[in-house]
Amino acid sequence: MASRSADSSGSSQTIDTVSLAIIEQLQEDGRRPYAAIGKAVGLSEAAVRQRVQKLIDQGVMQIVAVTDPLTVGFRRQAMVGINVEGDTESVADALAAMDECEYVVMTAGSFDLMVEIVCEDDDHLLRVINKRIRALPGVRSTESFVYLKLKKQTYMWGTR
Repeated sequence: MASRSADSSGSSQTIDTVSLAIIEQLQEDGRRPYAAIGKAVGLSEAAVRQRVQKLIDQGVMQIVAVTDPLTVGFRRQAMVGINVEGDTESVADALAAMDECEYVVMTAGSFDLMVEIVCEDDDHLLRVINKRIRALPGVRSTESFVYLKLKKQTYMWGTR
């Protein structure tokens, strides 16, 4: 396995094969003990703990609990495509600051931005889109794709 060099911002960052193996172990089970990870990758528990903390501090990864939004009171999700006039990055930053926006990505294609929104219900979704997103300076248009049923949500793409 070769090392990789890129982060989400596109800047260069080298991750060695051992760190990639640690990430794969944690993607399989985010609660896996450091001692077990160390055994699998050939490091001590302390060395694994140190590498994991470094990966977290560098923003390479996060260790979080992933929930089904429906089971925790969020009955409406939507992906919203947004077209922007002017500075796309400033609009993306404003969206990223909204609690309801779980995923914000700058894109090429039909939309300048794609935003995943998680809301309590349809009224909440309407308020977010109509009163907050469309009110942002530079937002020219939006198109909403309301989720009817979540069939797959995984973060197991590994480090291929």
